[in-house]
Amino acid sequence: MPEPHNWVTDYANELISTPRAHVRMELRQDEGGISLLYEGESLVECTLTSQGMMAAGFMAQSLGVKLPALGESVPVRVSTGVLFRATSIAGLDFDIEESFIILERLLEEAAAQRSSPSEAV
Repeated sequence: MPEPHNWVTDYANELISTPRAHVRMELRQDEGGISLLYEGESLVECTLTSQGMMAAGFMAQSLGVKLPALGESVPVRVSTGVLFRATSIAGLDFDIEESFIILERLLEEAAAQRSSPSEAV
């Protein structure tokens, strides 16, 4: 069985389980890949593979930020609803064509939630 390109931690699932309007996180890139962190704890890890970087790019898009350069990080502030969509994107297998249909929907929903003051979507 091949190694996974991305990991969504149990901590991410715990954080998502309690709805919140604003969660401050950090998207960071280092020699190991892209990490989404909350209070220094890893939520999502994406490796430096084509699959991992594809997922990281789409995850950043869902969060409304650009991927940081190597050695840098960008602040992220979104609802747990948007975070749920970002972690769902990180879990997609882009070798499966149907994943792109799901991806499109998740990106649309995340964008709608980020732009909605009530985030009622």
